[in-house]
Amino acid sequence: MAAGKFKQVCVFAGSKSGALPAYAEGARLLGTELGRRGLGLVYGGGQIGLMGAVADAAMAAGSEVIGVIPRALDRREVAHRGISQLRVVESMHERKAAMAAEADAFIALPGGLGTLEELFEVLTWAQLGIHRKPCGLLDVSGYYGPLLGFLDGQVGAGFVLPVHRELLQVAAEPGVLLDRLQAREPPALRRWLDPEQS
Repeated sequence: MAAGKFKQVCVFAGSKSGALPAYAEGARLLGTELGRRGLGLVYGGGQIGLMGAVADAAMAAGSEVIGVIPRALDRREVAHRGISQLRVVESMHERKAAMAAEADAFIALPGGLGTLEELFEVLTWAQLGIHRKPCGLLDVSGYYGPLLGFLDGQVGAGFVLPVHRELLQVAAEPGVLLDRLQAREPPALRRWLDPEQS
């Protein structure tokens, strides 16, 4: 994917709204910015929490919104029936594969264990060269500060290469993050276990 060419953004987000109103506001701002730029949204298909906030804002701003939800979570996450397209799939694996296939870029909003799992899977795929799509983190109200410190510590400890750490773009404002992702040229990575990269 060449810089500046993506059209659909996959957003990973919590099914809860979190303790601070700023989290939901950040989700709404991201959805609105996607619509303003004519970008589509692909997400987990829920109507509640930050998932619902980003989807509602993107719809209101004119984005095409595709939701993908496993049948087992259809009721628990209250599947969103008011979006452009809702796909009900059979498993979490199928959900993630469908979201990744539809997306040209990935952004994580604040969220819990599921959001982290989704983010780190696409980052791992980028590290392994499975895709070359840009990955971003919207760090609303410093939510991800401890995680970013941990990732930097992994680099210092020799478990993550700097070139792989740089695969994750971070910003506190949706417009800034999208600009960085649009401008991002995926690095030409050699084999990830190449001793010359260690």
